[in-house]
Amino acid sequence: MDPDFLNTFTQPSTLDQFLTEDDVIAKGEKKKLIKLASSNNPKLEELKLFLTEWINRTLKEEQIVVKSLEEDLYDGLVLHHLLENLGSLKLDVDKIALTEKKQQQKLSVILEAVAKCLQLEESQLKWSVESILSKDLLSTLHLLVAIAKHFEPHLALPPNVQVETITIETTSRGLKTSNAVEYITENKENIEAQSKDDAFDELFSCAPDKLDVVQKAVLQFVNQHVGKLGLNVKDLKSQFSDGAILLLLIGQLEGYFLHLRNFFLTPASTMEMLHNVNLALELLAEEGLLNFPVSSE
Repeated sequence: MDPDFLNTFTQPSTLDQFLTEDDVIAKGEKKKLIKLASSNNPKLEELKLFLTEWINRTLKEEQIVVKSLEEDLYDGLVLHHLLENLGSLKLDVDKIALTEKKQQQKLSVILEAVAKCLQLEESQLKWSVESILSKDLLSTLHLLVAIAKHFEPHLALPPNVQVETITIETTSRGLKTSNAVEYITENKENIEAQSKDDAFDELFSCAPDKLDVVQKAVLQFVNQHVGKLGLNVKDLKSQFSDGAILLLLIGQLEGYFLHLRNFFLTPASTMEMLHNVNLALELLAEEGLLNFPVSSE
């Protein structure tokens, strides 16, 4: 027998951990599920919490509170509000759909609008009306990540979130299963390898003669803002290394005051310097200004 086929009579317990009483798979139908080991993955939990907080933050004025992505998004109500808020999309559907038929019709309109906004063909979609309606976590995560990346491209989504999946298909010979690893958010390592050289790397390698001009322009920009605090920067490398001026610059640019108890204005040790730099990187990431990893060291 083909090793890819799993006979339901000889090995029924193998799939018990994946299938519930509600998981009825028709002949020829495929169902993709997250393996139990991946369901408890801390990175997956981090992404779920991040998306939940993002939705609640976005819909705060509408007093909508999401507690569970699968349970609260399947009927289309939250997705409807989210798209109207993020993309100013006016969808020709009722706000509340009480019956399953109405929910299915509403989801169909919503997901069609998403595919149109994202310019995705049907074959490129990692979700469907049926999967969202059935509270499928994997499909719901793919949908939310796609919406977030399109409407808020600078949102610092947790990178490298991957899950182990099992795809189950009913055939005339039993249940055919296949395993895979699927990325929900981008693999930063691959992205960095593909775009290793940024604008400054290119400047160093192709136009070193212009480096002094760029440094002078950056210095002028920095002093224009920290000069209001009575500071003067002459050397970027040495004066930015302890993180203090960087934090003060962020505060000036973003229009807020950092209390002196939150950082070290005159750090006296490497630990205090690292504290400052880590705080600066956190602030930049929270504002969506830092969507690539930077080593504080």
